[in-house]
Order: sequence, then C-alpha cells, then structure tokens
Amino acid sequence: MSKNDNQAAVETIAAQMLTFVGADQVAEAIKAAGCAVTPIEQDGVVRLHSASHGVGFQVLWGNAQAKDEYADFTFSCPLRIQGGELPAGLLTEWHRTKRFARVSQHGDFVVLEMDVVAAGGVSPSHLVVAAQIWTQMMGQFFLYLRNFRAAEGARAVEGEQVEQAGSEPAAVTA
Repeated sequence: MSKNDNQAAVETIAAQMLTFVGADQVAEAIKAAGCAVTPIEQDGVVRLHSASHGVGFQVLWGNAQAKDEYADFTFSCPLRIQGGELPAGLLTEWHRTKRFARVSQHGDFVVLEMDVVAAGGVSPSHLVVAAQIWTQMMGQFFLYLRNFRAAEGARAVEGEQVEQAGSEPAAVTA
C-alpha cells in the first residue's frame, strides 16, 4: 500500500467516525440492538426512552458540544426498592463480579447505569455494540437480583436450622 493509499484509507475511516452523538444516532443504535425507542422532546432537548427485559430505561446526555451533539451519554435504569432495604453486600458483589455497568443507591432507588463515550471518535457500529452490551447488562442485573435474594434466603434458612439444632426441626416455607 502506497503512502497515498494509506492516507486515503485513514481519511475514509475518519469520515465514518462520529466525534459526537445525538438523539438520532443513539436511537438508531438502540433499534439495531433490538429495542423500540421513543424520543420525547422536553425543554428543547430530545430525551430517549426505551425498554429491555420488560423494564424501562432512558438515555441521559453528557457533555454538550452543540445543540443535540454530545461527547458522551449514559444508559440509565432506575428501579424502586420495595419492601425494605437492600441486602448487605449486594452492590459491592455486583461491582466485584461485573464490568461495564455500575449500580448505585439513591434513597428508595437502585440505579443501573452504563456510560458511552464518543469523544475522540467512534463508529456507528460501536454505538450498536454499546446498546447490545447495555441490554445484556440489564438482563444480567435482573438475574443477579433474583439470585442474590434467593441466596440471602437460603443463608437465612441455614442460620435458622443451625440455631434450632437440638430442638424440634424448624419448619421452613419457600
């Protein structure tokens, strides 16, 4: 490959790169990942809402470069905690075993989030892969919550059985 051919290839790749993203590019990526998306304009800003695994999520825009041009964004899925507090260790264990998506607690909400950065340039297919990873992280998080709760229940049952050793057998209901 000559120097001119190499320069032309670099220019072609650079022309296909997105150095910022907006509602249209991110909506297309979400659709390509298999989810429907609803754009809602609010105060002159287009907000994107979608769902995966039957649970809604939204796109939160990051650093604005111009109107509807952002250097980054965050996929966000807030979930309300019902029936008390989170089990001890739930967030720590998620962060210890998973990459890409983080979980935080804000009052009665647990929020699963994943940042996507376009600064420096990304391809449209990168946005699609990011949306696919996000939907996978959502599914893994819901499974993690269900399994964590089941494991906590099993540990509590084991504790009851140990406490009551030597007396009548404990009645345990599932």
